[in-house]
Amino acid sequence: MNYCLVTDLIARFGEQELIALTDRDGTGTVVEVVAQHAIQDASALIDGYLLGRYDLPLQPAPTVLTPICADIARYQLYDNEAPAVVTKRYETAIQFLKSVGKGEVTLGVNDAGAAPGSTDLPEIQSGGNIFNRKNSKGFI
Repeated sequence: MNYCLVTDLIARFGEQELIALTDRDGTGTVVEVVAQHAIQDASALIDGYLLGRYDLPLQPAPTVLTPICADIARYQLYDNEAPAVVTKRYETAIQFLKSVGKGEVTLGVNDAGAAPGSTDLPEIQSGGNIFNRKNSKGFI
């Protein structure tokens, strides 16, 4: 399952950048097949981090994964010549996925892909009565 679309890449990074990254034949347009291949690779990488924690595919996909997928796909389109800002965004995306894999961050869905119920509610337990007539000697 893909976590973003070619239109997401264009909206986030601009058509000119996508043309420069995908147009290998000089057509002057975004080559969707090349962009789609990078998105599929990025989505597979994301699934690799999520597989141990969530049942895949996530339906519907959490929206937090769209920019993560876009940043990874963009980095992959640059091959070996990614600018520093693109590399930094890629590293941040991978760090986020590692945190999700460790359980430090959640995607807002439970293991089955549905919105989870809250599990971190306060719990109160009584240790029993401290002050009562039976335990008090002489004063009460």
